[in-house]
Amino acid sequence: MDNFQRLLLQRRSIRKFREEPLTSDETRLILEAALLSPSSKNRHSWEFIAVEDKGMLVRLSQCKPHSATFIADASLAVVVLGNPLESDPWIEDASIAAINMQLQAEELGIGSCWVQVRNRSYTDTVSSGEYINDLLEIPMPLEVLCMIAFGRKEKERTPASLDDLHWEKVHIEKYKMM
Repeated sequence: MDNFQRLLLQRRSIRKFREEPLTSDETRLILEAALLSPSSKNRHSWEFIAVEDKGMLVRLSQCKPHSATFIADASLAVVVLGNPLESDPWIEDASIAAINMQLQAEELGIGSCWVQVRNRSYTDTVSSGEYINDLLEIPMPLEVLCMIAFGRKEKERTPASLDDLHWEKVHIEKYKMM
């Protein structure tokens, strides 16, 4: 268990990547982590699109003004989809799969960063999800939850610290105002 806590402390959002592709084995392990994720009633309401094409990564990086630009420099982006007709908690199922991929990447020494897409805007009239649906020809009723960018870390970040945990957010037996 000590190794898992170390993994949690080490995993940080990485937005600067080196120009070095992931191996096919690394990509496979990341995708296997998603497919091994638990899902409500074992419905597997999630689906994934793995994108390595540099031109498409650049186009995906434009799904939100400013806050997704680093996807252009990633080696891999995984678009995390869910089917709301398949399972009511599709958002939770897809979120679990997304973090599983990030933890697997960290275990491999690969950086990653979550890019929120659901409820975000490409323009005033087009959502980020609609923009990505058009780019990747995603059919209804699938919805984009997020994208995870993966790549070789440009530099390591300082691990999180147990000293910085927000224990005031933990309540025992019932909620207590601070």
